[in-house]
Amino acid sequence: PGSPYEPVLEALEKHPQKKFYNVWKLGGAKYESLPYSIRVLFESSVRNCDGSLVKETDAMNILDWKTKQNHVEVPFCPARVVLQDFTGIPAMVDFAAMREAVRNAGGDPVKVNPACPADLTVDHSLQIDFSKCAIQNAPNPGGGGAGARLSPLRAPAARKGPGPCRGPPGCRAGPCEPRAPAPCAAQIENTPILCPFHLQPVPEPETVLKNQEMEFGRNRERLQFFKWSSKVFKNVTIIPPETGMAHQVNLEYLSRVVFEVKDFLYPDSVVGTDSHTTMVNGLGILGWGVGGIEAEAVMLGMPVTLTLPEVVGCELTGTVSPLATSIDIVLSITKLLRQAEVAGKFVEFFGSGVSQLSVADRTTIANMCPEYGAILSFFPVDNVTLKHLKHTGLDTAKLEVMEAYLKAVKLFRNDESSSREPEYSQVVQVNLSSIIPYVSGPKRSQDRVAVTNMKSDFQACLNEKCGVKGFQIAAEKQNDTVPVQYEGNEYKLSHGCVVIAAVISCTNNCNPSVMLAAGLLAKKAVEAGLVVKPYIRTSLSPGSGMVTHYLSSSGVLPYLSKLGFEVVGYGCSTCVGNTAPLPEAIRNAIKQGDIIACGVLSGTKNFEGRLCDCVRANYLASPPLVVAYAIAGTVRIDFETEPLGIGFNGKSIYLRDIWPTRKELHTVEEECVISSMFKELKEKMEKGNKRWNLLEAPESTLFPWDSKSTYIRCPSFFDKLAKEPDPPQPVENAHVLLYLGDSVTTDHISPAGSIARSSAAAKYLTSKGLTPREFNSYGARRGNDAVMTRGTFANIKLLNKFIGKPAPKTIHFPSGQTLDVFEAAELYQKEGIPVIILAGKKYGLGSSRDWAAKGPFLLGVKAVLAESYEKVHRSQLIGIGIAPLQFQPGENPSTLGLTGREQFSILFPPELSPRMTLEIKTSTGKVFSMIALFENNMEITLYKYGGSLNFVARRFL
Repeated sequence: PGSPYEPVLEALEKHPQKKFYNVWKLGGAKYESLPYSIRVLFESSVRNCDGSLVKETDAMNILDWKTKQNHVEVPFCPARVVLQDFTGIPAMVDFAAMREAVRNAGGDPVKVNPACPADLTVDHSLQIDFSKCAIQNAPNPGGGGAGARLSPLRAPAARKGPGPCRGPPGCRAGPCEPRAPAPCAAQIENTPILCPFHLQPVPEPETVLKNQEMEFGRNRERLQFFKWSSKVFKNVTIIPPETGMAHQVNLEYLSRVVFEVKDFLYPDSVVGTDSHTTMVNGLGILGWGVGGIEAEAVMLGMPVTLTLPEVVGCELTGTVSPLATSIDIVLSITKLLRQAEVAGKFVEFFGSGVSQLSVADRTTIANMCPEYGAILSFFPVDNVTLKHLKHTGLDTAKLEVMEAYLKAVKLFRNDESSSREPEYSQVVQVNLSSIIPYVSGPKRSQDRVAVTNMKSDFQACLNEKCGVKGFQIAAEKQNDTVPVQYEGNEYKLSHGCVVIAAVISCTNNCNPSVMLAAGLLAKKAVEAGLVVKPYIRTSLSPGSGMVTHYLSSSGVLPYLSKLGFEVVGYGCSTCVGNTAPLPEAIRNAIKQGDIIACGVLSGTKNFEGRLCDCVRANYLASPPLVVAYAIAGTVRIDFETEPLGIGFNGKSIYLRDIWPTRKELHTVEEECVISSMFKELKEKMEKGNKRWNLLEAPESTLFPWDSKSTYIRCPSFFDKLAKEPDPPQPVENAHVLLYLGDSVTTDHISPAGSIARSSAAAKYLTSKGLTPREFNSYGARRGNDAVMTRGTFANIKLLNKFIGKPAPKTIHFPSGQTLDVFEAAELYQKEGIPVIILAGKKYGLGSSRDWAAKGPFLLGVKAVLAESYEKVHRSQLIGIGIAPLQFQPGENPSTLGLTGREQFSILFPPELSPRMTLEIKTSTGKVFSMIALFENNMEITLYKYGGSLNFVARRFL
């Protein structure tokens, strides 16, 4: 009521009780020429127009996209927010701290609630403690291990697994045989999964159960905080552990496509703290990743502000090659879009090739857009989408309403060639017929290698100087081998040997066809007599229970298990760097021979040293290729001319002998992708988890902070909360905390994996009485600012130019000491000296991480001086109160003659304006100018208020 656009509020034809804004009537032909993604922005601005946060001029600017793109800022109010636990816990801790601060400032803490629906999935804490059903004797750097305590919720009981599911008469799936119980020390009671064909219990691998128990034991305090959050905050849904990954839960359960609230219809849209939130664009849902700081602001009812983006139309033509998997399509399009310079733009797909791609293919492609810099990659809803939704068990009546609504507002893409395509800022063409299989690595996901060239490319990497690809191994040492004894047998390790092989169904491998391809390849390999060497750390992390059903019901899971690919759990594992250590004998042999050992995984991240510090080459590959390389045992193989191994009767088995055809895949897919899987997944999500349901948590309005806690601490972001902000203060005589180069990732700034024993965070936890086994990971401790601040810039691969070699160290200039980064920052703060960071190009590359901004802020960093920034990270710096400054074009610290040992002074004028020039003075007398990268007035307002958290909190005073 009272909206200026009330005249276009009307009833849906044939469904008179359903109301919606018919935005097409506001624009007519102009609206129809808009890209579909811009139409969603337009509808949101019309629906949320309140004359304050969203104005009529904003809606009209979006309608005039063709002339206004790149020239105006527009607000966007997403329908919902998705958080995963790594970034969700600090968000909820901040909400709890905000309640405390509002109470202390005289406000009502009960009013502090999300205004926008928020779904939080607890998934990233999973760490692989048990692999191949054997408890690892080596200490686990992330906590847990052979001697780790099980969950105090209840003592482990002997698990009585059900018998095999034989199925009803005539069932084509055949019997679902249980495997023998694993020889583990502790057996754990658990509710078994159901066979999707027979709906009879089927035993799960013991590794899943033991990892679940470890997860609850290790993270009990954190989980109790989440449960408190679900009780006291309105509009927050917590999805408990072991139900899936944020990326896939997003797709399989949370996505609405069209929202229906009290018979009012509007398009589903989302922002999420997981950078892979963009997967939902494959379902026709507009969504992208933001930092935890921005997500919290959206949860409190503030719009996301963005420059009205250019939209690149990506036209798909041709037919997909039989050998090309979804990952091949993804990486081919990734490379092409990188070359097309789509950073900061929307990408939208159209053309005859689009209808050939399943929704799973589309979400796989849409998922990778953070890797090539686009804000999102959008596939409008079409007949393929509706068929997919029908298969997932969506109610027919809801589907009819959805289709009628989307067609009424012109958000439904017609497959007919005669239909008018929107106008785009530019068009990029992709011929699907030209795509061939690739892997990506050995250090960066953007460096693609054709599988046919893998052997020669790895050889070139050995020869090249150390850098983004090279390892610089002397020619005479390139064929060295190191003998190693393992489990009573001798093996030889050489350059290119595979020691980690992880089949992960997350992000770019959510598509069941690529997981099934891995399973079918494993089946054919086992039947041919091929094996995987036992020292290779193999694992299978399905991403969600549903993918396990694909594998179970197709009968391939036992074959994967036979090759060592046991299900280790449903959370992000190897992809996030939560890998258990390699066997000690293998680690020692790699170090002794300076071997370039390889990890092959089907995730999206392969930054050097991420999986294990002794595994220097990491390749991203499709799941079937991960299995193939594990069987081969090396990446130095030409699949065309060299066999994978010797099978039964001494026969040489080549990849082509066991590679599944597309026809085989499609047949199995038809057998397995059935509505009962989706139905069971939804039931599992709604019922929760027995351990979660029994977990006790407080119900008080304010969280009862425990001063002894090493997981949950009240952060200091609101210490200076007041109704009116102070004007921006000058930065005077600041020292440089770190002098960094190009491509500093958020992983360098705020690691997500295990806590190194020599780190500042380890010293802190030790002082609290914890042993290394109890350290857990940085990700799990993101609710403790003391740990996370000490973990900032603690990555072993951090290259600080002051130090000259990779190490999480810096120089404290007043004393001349070389210290841990945290210790140096702590000294500067005690001395009252502000600090800044000098950096090169693409500062803040990689996954969005709020602690990559919060950590530097708590270290006392006032500004970052860089040549360029990753977009999300730049906005996160502003959102916490750090000024992102950019060198003038053609300038950098070297050209300006800066050593980083100077002291810097930055003067902020009382009135800031977007992209204004600021003057920087150094203690050596140098004066130069830099651009303050505030892109709009909203960002300036947030910076003045000390970041978005304080800006929002003031509204409750």
